[in-house]
Amino acid sequence: MEQLKAFLEYLVYQRNYSSYTVVNYKNDLEEYFSYLEKEGICYKDVLYSDVRLYLMYLKDEKKEKSSSINRKLSSIRSFYKYLVHQGILVNNVFSYLRGPKKEKKLPRYFEYNELEQLFSVPDISTSLGQRDLLILELLYATGVRVGELVSIQVSDIDISNQSILILGKGNKERVVEFGEYALDSLKEYLKDGRNKLDKKNSPYLFLNNQGGVLTERGVRYILDALIKKTTLAKSISPHMLRHSFATHLLNEGCDLLSVQKLLGHDSISSTQIYTHVTTDRLKDVYYHAFPRARMPK
Repeated sequence: MEQLKAFLEYLVYQRNYSSYTVVNYKNDLEEYFSYLEKEGICYKDVLYSDVRLYLMYLKDEKKEKSSSINRKLSSIRSFYKYLVHQGILVNNVFSYLRGPKKEKKLPRYFEYNELEQLFSVPDISTSLGQRDLLILELLYATGVRVGELVSIQVSDIDISNQSILILGKGNKERVVEFGEYALDSLKEYLKDGRNKLDKKNSPYLFLNNQGGVLTERGVRYILDALIKKTTLAKSISPHMLRHSFATHLLNEGCDLLSVQKLLGHDSISSTQIYTHVTTDRLKDVYYHAFPRARMPK
């Protein structure tokens, strides 16, 4: 469909969305159009009652989780908002629809000892091992999203100040800092591994074994391969390292506003989920610091 193609191009070139996000939008909208075709409804003529029926279809027939339904509704809502902005439609019928309440799901993260084991896996005598260790170090040290990670160019890095200029969601720039472990890995990779991988004179920091820019999917594949070499009974994703970054900052006493800035969240409400993760730490502080809590019964 012409309008769908134009919308996806808008997400890529105007909103600077990652390829992974754009694929999700595409899949959500194609599923929606398939439903409309089956029901004999034109996407321009959708009524509020049709929208409600689609919501029931996702919930009752497809047995979708609330989080999946809300993501799909968000994709469709954005598409209709785009159509209104382009003057193709007058109203966005999806703006009136509320999705189901989200299940409260705490973010998964790694404990310190688990990260130590994970970081010991890459073979830093090889180019790919040096790259893989740096991926782990930067994801954890900076809390960047995987799309932001693979978009880093060598020119974005200020080694002397141990910082990186990141282009985040909505083309918003922010500067992230990194520590000594990441610095050591970065220097080794730039001096050795990347030089061997860079067969195409690429500006990007992370390269695949063909010399091309490493993709988000490539990072996920690397992380899956790394965790299989550990004894950890956990799955892994780039976002788990981002969650670990935020959780550990709060556990060490960092304030929520600072964590919000470091993560690149527009709203502090997106950051507040991490406060639930640190409840165990607060309990521990309470029972060790409050005199009456320590008194014998």
